Parts: sequence; structure tokens; C-alpha cells
Amino acid sequence: MELRDLRKSYGKFTAVDGISLEIPNGSIFGLLGPNGAGKTTTIRMLMDIIAPDSGAIHFFGRERRPQDLRRVGYLPEERGLYPKMTVIDQLVFLGRLRGLTKREAVPAIEHWLERIELAEWGRKKVEELSKGMQQKIQLVGTVLHDPDIVILDEPFSGLDPINQGLFKDLLAEYKANGKTVLFSTHIMEQAEKLCDRICLISRGNAVLSGELDQIKGDFGGHSFQLIADGDLAKVQEVPGVEQALLDNGGARLVLSNETDGASVLRELVSFLTVHEFRSEAPGLEEIFIKAVKGSG
Repeated sequence: MELRDLRKSYGKFTAVDGISLEIPNGSIFGLLGPNGAGKTTTIRMLMDIIAPDSGAIHFFGRERRPQDLRRVGYLPEERGLYPKMTVIDQLVFLGRLRGLTKREAVPAIEHWLERIELAEWGRKKVEELSKGMQQKIQLVGTVLHDPDIVILDEPFSGLDPINQGLFKDLLAEYKANGKTVLFSTHIMEQAEKLCDRICLISRGNAVLSGELDQIKGDFGGHSFQLIADGDLAKVQEVPGVEQALLDNGGARLVLSNETDGASVLRELVSFLTVHEFRSEAPGLEEIFIKAVKGSG
């Protein structure tokens, strides 16, 4: 998938402001940012739910065509199932929307229900299932037609750890099979564990995009782990320290681009008993904060 200078406004409010992305085949791509950043609007334009004001969208190496969306599995941010339908009837319905016949859908449904440990619930009405069970059913509906691309909008929101594990396993499996996954999230830790590539969005703008390892390498040298005794609250007042996340007996520091670790350490030893001060790879949360400040 490729997005070229995509823009969308509602009146005077700009939701997406010229985003360009390239999402390679066989990758897991994270569209990251806080709520209201423009992630869902971007995904809805990808899925042709809303039209961009300008820009281009390409699937499979060409301008997107309506039939391309049959090769996509889409899980929207707003979940929704028909409560009076049985689980199997609901999934047959979703499968038929994606071009499957009932004869094709039912064996796939039985396979998936077995896999997610809900085989005995197939004849139950959706309203009889717990929220977590319903979320798993929606995931099955997303991938039932074996899509080449899976697009998930905030897939981890509200999931318990067991269902989070199910989603992660599925994404890893799709990548291993050479398929492409795009998901949005405001939970940076999830993306850090799963993604090959990311795009960080703030206020409708892409502030940082690329391979996750490369981005971490570019931001390396500015993140430090401190273990010390003394008044750690004063660490935030040290010149060059942009961020200090305090923990018991220590802190994780993010330094400005112009600041080196040695100069900060000289300041720290003037009021702390320092046991350890070492550089480490920054987390996505730190990178995002730094990137947004740099873009502003």
C-alpha cells in the first residue's frame, strides 16, 4: 500500500495534512499517535469509507480499485455485531460480504472457532457471549476470507491479556505468510513489540516514519538509564534533560540533541550518589515526544 500526500479537512479543521506512507508487502506497519491524531481518518480513506480532499492511494502497485478491497480484512475502531444472530450466522454473513459462499465460509468458520476455543459457542446468539468472546468473533470475521492485507484500527483497545496474545499471534502469522498488516494504536508498547515499520502521527501530520530499528538507531545516544541515591526530582532541572521518567531508585532520561551524556553526568554527581548511568535504546514513547517537540 502507498499513500501519497493524503489530505482531509472538515470545514476549518484539518484531520490529515499531507501524509505520505509506503507499506511494503509482508510487513507489520504501525500507525501510531494519540487519540485525535488522524489515524482513523487515514484508515477510513484507505478503505474508501471517506474520500480524501486530495492525494492518491495505491494498492498492489497501482491506483486503488474498488475490487482491491475484497483482498483486505478490516477491523474498524467501532466494533459491532448483530446481537440476535448466532455466531455462525454472523460469520457467514461477514464472509459473504467478502465474496465467500456459505459452502466456502462454514468450514473456515469451524476451523477458526476451534482455534480460538469457541467451537461450542457457534450456535449461541452473539448477545450470549462475553465482550472478550465477541472481540474474538470480530477478529475471525476480519480474516475469514484469507485477505492479503489486514487493517486493524485500535485492535488492542479493551482487550484482556489472553485476547491480546491471540491478536499478536495472528499478526505474526500473517507476516510469516508474506501478507501485510497495518494497525493503528495509541499504545506505543504494543507497536514496539510487533512492528517492522511505523509512522508517528501528531495533529494530522506524519512527524516520523520508517523502519523501527533505524528510527531507534537515529534516536540512540540520547536516552539514558540512571540509578542513584538522592533527590531524583531535581534531575528534571538539569540543563539538557528533556524528559525524566522517575522510578524507584532511578530514572530514565531523554536528552536534547545538543546535549551529551558526559555533561549531564557531571551535573548529576554534584547532587546525587550515582551508581549507574548508561545509554540505552529509547522507547517509542520517548521517541514520539522528542519527534513532536522537534516538529513543533
